[in-house]
Amino acid sequence: MAVFNQSRQVTIQLIFAVVFGIMLIRLASLQLFSSKYDKLATDQAILRKVVYPSRGIIFDRKGKAILDNRTMYDLMVTPSQLRSSNIDTVSLCRILGIDTAEFNKRIVTAIIKNTRNRPSAFESLLSPDKYARINENLFRFQPAFFLQERPIRGYPFNAAAHILGYVGEVDSGMLKRSNFFYQMGDYAGRSGLENFYEKVLMGQRGIQYILRDNFNRPIGPYENGQFDTASVAGRHLNTYIDIEVQQLAEKLLNNKVGSVVAIEPKTGGIIAMASGPSFDPNELTGPNARKNFGNLFVDPASPLLNRGMQGVYPPGSTFKPLGGLVALDEGLITPSFGYACFGNYGPCGRPKCTHAGGGHAANLKLAIANSCNSYFADVFRKAIDNPQYRSVEKGIVKWKEYMSGFGLGHRLGVDLPGEYSGFIPDTTRYNNPKIFGKNRWNSCTIASLGIGQGEIQATPLQMANAICLIANKGWYYPPHFVKSIDGETAEDTILNKYRQKISPLHIPDSAYQAVIDGMEMVVTNGTARNAKIDGFNVCAKTGTVENYFRKVKQKDHSFFVAFAPKEDPKIAVCVVVENGGFGATWAAPIASLIMEKYLRDSIAGDKRKSEVDRIANASIIPARIKYERFKRDSIKQVKDSLLRIKLEREQQARIDSTNTAFYEPQEEGMHLPVRVPEKKRTNTNWSFAWIPDERRLFKTAQLKANRA
Repeated sequence: MAVFNQSRQVTIQLIFAVVFGIMLIRLASLQLFSSKYDKLATDQAILRKVVYPSRGIIFDRKGKAILDNRTMYDLMVTPSQLRSSNIDTVSLCRILGIDTAEFNKRIVTAIIKNTRNRPSAFESLLSPDKYARINENLFRFQPAFFLQERPIRGYPFNAAAHILGYVGEVDSGMLKRSNFFYQMGDYAGRSGLENFYEKVLMGQRGIQYILRDNFNRPIGPYENGQFDTASVAGRHLNTYIDIEVQQLAEKLLNNKVGSVVAIEPKTGGIIAMASGPSFDPNELTGPNARKNFGNLFVDPASPLLNRGMQGVYPPGSTFKPLGGLVALDEGLITPSFGYACFGNYGPCGRPKCTHAGGGHAANLKLAIANSCNSYFADVFRKAIDNPQYRSVEKGIVKWKEYMSGFGLGHRLGVDLPGEYSGFIPDTTRYNNPKIFGKNRWNSCTIASLGIGQGEIQATPLQMANAICLIANKGWYYPPHFVKSIDGETAEDTILNKYRQKISPLHIPDSAYQAVIDGMEMVVTNGTARNAKIDGFNVCAKTGTVENYFRKVKQKDHSFFVAFAPKEDPKIAVCVVVENGGFGATWAAPIASLIMEKYLRDSIAGDKRKSEVDRIANASIIPARIKYERFKRDSIKQVKDSLLRIKLEREQQARIDSTNTAFYEPQEEGMHLPVRVPEKKRTNTNWSFAWIPDERRLFKTAQLKANRA
């Protein structure tokens, strides 16, 4: 019996020894080889808080801050701490103006985006009122909720929205493209200079570690901030922009569709780039940014489109100086060459000319000054049919090489994303049987190219740059906004390409001088006498561009290009006013005021100031845009009415279910009539004689839109 007891005792001891050994091994594994629970404990005890840096400030050419920083706050949530915290969700929902369903939806979204244990934005960019109320009651929602400081952008001059761009929260696509350099909740430049110079402006995030007690309440910095990293502010940009000129350009484009581009010829620095219609860039910051962006996005006038570099048009007669340079360089004409124009180009039967007789095209200067279509159609044909090339195909290939040298048909590389390249046709297009069918094309069939019509497409930026090339007599710098970066080093190569002079063509100075003399005569004795500026010799060219929309002839576009002064060019301008008629009607006076403002730093005299007011108060919105806006507003009114009807019927249904005879309105302006029983009442159905039929209401709105 003693032997049996001894055997059982050994067995029990062995069992205890094995169990104890397993526990020791497991403890050693957890403490020495596994970091899982250490990480979980650290996450519970230490709050990792991101410190967002201030983005770099953008200055204009006079040192004025045209884009700066302001502070707002995000309400952050850590979902894993909601269960351990006694959160008064009802009070929080009341402060934020949401219901519990929306609260739960946001928590689920936060978990999906950033897991349970990492803080996510519950509501971004709190309004001042919400921030004050949240901050006052924050102790009731801690530690699951906390406030995160967020620098946002401010636009003190309410201008240059298309140039400066805006900042928005990164999406999944940006996360992948950045190889997850960004984190959910980060903000980055989405357009304009904010996007192009993102790496310069963004700065570097900082991290702050905060120790928490057993109730998850912050009690101070972890290890006295030994492991914290400070945020590094972004670097500033110094630009060529003159914000006062920019503001004037936007004012003059008020209630118009078009653009203004002004460049400094000697540097390629862009002084102003305005697009109409524009918008206040402050609308895309703060808590209402998404709503405002949606309204801008659906506007038929496309205010988000930067027409300065994304609007493409036939350049019309503003193209004629370039055609003259080609013919002079190839020796096809001399400055004294003239053409007897009698109202149309006889050899081809077109194009027509607005002048007839009187020697208005007796030489190149007069032809430019009077904008003779016949003269430049003939000059174009001479270039295409040049015997030196022996075929019209080779002639147009050479002609396109000249156009490319002038900066047309390809992107210029401006430091903004989304630049359009325009279009210059060549044999690839004209040899396509769908263009001319079985008929062979020749210089007559494409003679409209000589007057800047036909298939030519150019942006205002390209035309302003081409005028810089003429003003400089054969060279230009790629157009750009940024002059320098604060703290610039050898590693900052982004500006290198803008500091290289481009001399694409070797046209003699005498040819440029002949064209420049003709452009001066446009203002002194030609089609743009209203573009004069006292004390400055202005060289310019008007353009009246034929305009078709869906193959229907519309009112012509008003075009104008110019530079001044003639002797020492300091500014080159291109102005486009869609549906503005003759180039001298609207585009020329706008360009004249822009140049005067830049050259004099002011608008001199009451007469010129009254001209600013006259143009700014004129409305030239194209009829098609007015119609689209009316149709949009009509449909929106119908949808709002239908939604109101639906809500009122649902409210009445609830009243019926509780046998309530009358309904007391909850909102000012909402009045429901007394219920009117039908003549043949069945069960508990009721009808409202005042509520219109939805289909009839929608059809009526469509009929009104079609009649407009």
